[in-house]
Parts: sequence; C-alpha cells; structure tokens
Amino acid sequence: MLLEELVKSMEMWLKLIKKLQEYIDPTLDPVLLVPGRSSTLLIIKRVGPSGFGSESLVRIMSFVTSYGVALILLLLSYIVVTVAMLLKVVFLCYETRKTANLDPNRVIEVPEERYGLYAIDNLDPDMIIGSDCVCYFHDMIAEMLSWGYQEGKTLFGFGYDFRQSNRLQETMDCFAQKLESIHTASGGKKINIISHSMGGLLVKCFMALHSDIFEKYVKNWIAIAAPFQGKCSWIYTSSLLNGTSFVHGWEEMFFISKWSMHQLLIECPSIYVLIGCPDFHWEHAPVLEIWKEKSNSNGESTVILESYSPLEAVSVYERALSNNKVNNNGEKISLPFNLELLKWANKT
Repeated sequence: MLLEELVKSMEMWLKLIKKLQEYIDPTLDPVLLVPGRSSTLLIIKRVGPSGFGSESLVRIMSFVTSYGVALILLLLSYIVVTVAMLLKVVFLCYETRKTANLDPNRVIEVPEERYGLYAIDNLDPDMIIGSDCVCYFHDMIAEMLSWGYQEGKTLFGFGYDFRQSNRLQETMDCFAQKLESIHTASGGKKINIISHSMGGLLVKCFMALHSDIFEKYVKNWIAIAAPFQGKCSWIYTSSLLNGTSFVHGWEEMFFISKWSMHQLLIECPSIYVLIGCPDFHWEHAPVLEIWKEKSNSNGESTVILESYSPLEAVSVYERALSNNKVNNNGEKISLPFNLELLKWANKT
C-alpha cells in the first residue's frame, strides 16, 4: 500500500509539472502509431469483488518488468507475484487459435487513455527512477508533438494484445474501428500509419483481408523493420526452444526467468508469425544452428554444429516441444508446437 501511494503521488506531481503543448498545427494529416510484439502496455484486472476493490496492474515490455535499485526490497515480492500472475493468465487455446486465461477471475486489457498513445508511450509509466529500456514510442511522440501534432486530433496510437495472432478477427475489428474513429476525429482526413516490427505484419494482414477499408482511410503507410517473411533472429528461435535471458548477474532478479519466458512465448500465437517463412524463396536463407554432443562406440564424445533451413527447423521445433506441458494447479496441460497455427500465420 505504501508503494502504491508513493507511485500515485509521483504521478500527480509529474502531471503538475508537465508543460502544455506550445505549438499546434491543424493542417497536419493524422498519424497512427502501431507498435510491435511485446510493446503494448497490458493491464491485468481482477473480475468481480476483491478485498479492497482494487486492480492489479502489470506492465509488460518483452514480458520484462524492470525496476530501480532503490526499490529492490519493496518490489521483490511484487515481482514474484507478477510472474506467477502472468503464467496463470497466459494459455493458448488450440481450438480457437487464441490465447485465453487459465484464471477466470482476471482479464487482460489494453488501456485506451490518450487516444491509444498511453499504451505504447512508456511501457512502465509507474517507474519512479526511470529507464530507457521501457520507453518505446516515447521519443517519437515527444518529437511529433513539438512539430505541431496534437493528441486526439492528429496523433493516435493503436495498442493491442500482442500475444494473439495478427489474423485474429477481434484485432482486425478493433483496427477497423480505430481507423474510422481517427478519420472522424481529424475531420475526414486520410491517415498516415507508422508501424514497427510485428506492427507491420498486423497492418499488412489487415490490408490483405480488408483492402476496401484500408484504401478508404489510409493515405500512406511506413513500415519500420517489419519482418514480412518472418523474423529469424536468435531471440525468437532461442526463446521458442529454451527461453531467453535479457540480462545476467544480479539484474536477473528483476526480470522474468528463462523458463517463465519460454512458457509465456510458446503459449502466444503471435510467436508463429515471426518464425521464418518455410516456403519463401530466400536469397540468403536463414539457418537454425544447434551444437550437439555425440558419442562414438568407444564412449568418446564430440561436439558438432548442425544447421537447419527454415523448413527443416520446423521439425526441430516439433521434436523439442513434443512433450511440453504447463502445470495448472497440478493439472498437466499439453502445449506442443502448433503446426496448424504456423500454416495459418503463413497465409498472410
């Protein structure tokens, strides 16, 4: 409770010293910012009555919550609870191709404050000390405001549940509603979209499935670092197979563990759109490289490096996750690699 009151006091103080926008240019065309994977602020809310009628807020940036050294003792227990809560609410329902909640008493929502900009600006706005690692579109938003853009008139954000597949109809419907609302708020002007990383895949998917709506409302689209044929970087391959550590040493206490990261990632449909497209004709084909230890007849062991093309890598994922299970209150739920979801993702 002490920490919560401290955070609220700091937020109020920051609002008081925040300068008003000095310059507004009403002639500018509206801009919509669309973030990448793991780059939307998600809020976990309790459903129904609770002890104090409060909400439980969890800030996620690449599933990582970072805090300052001065708050170590106060936040250790909070972080443990946060990780446990995330594992309780993340679960992939294979029948619906949608990540659902294991805990019926909690829901995950995307905040809509500041016309969608709040959810993609600073991914941990309650941080008192501050950290560059949780800023996302913050610098771009600040720069555009200095150019004369105005929140709610010419500058907007589209936060979304990045765990889900880009092709999920709920996400497509929300994006269509966002375009329509911006068009109305800006006085009928067409929209310029700036997307980053997986946000580009979301926009491309919408353009492919709803070309009429896209043409009606969108003037220009800028895609920054969009992995249109998958993202074959180590961070996704390694995360899918054995998790990822973003930091090492004492700082690991303030980040979700490799095992937790692994469970979170493989239960989110959006990971499948970032796997290198198996049937694309690559000019320089990406490879999955794995060191393996082998023993000969004399019992002597050697280590060899094996390489797999994107198509061959799929069988590696299937074998590696064939016995993967998640523990839900003692019940073991199978979560193998979902080949059907990969095929579905590759269609767009």
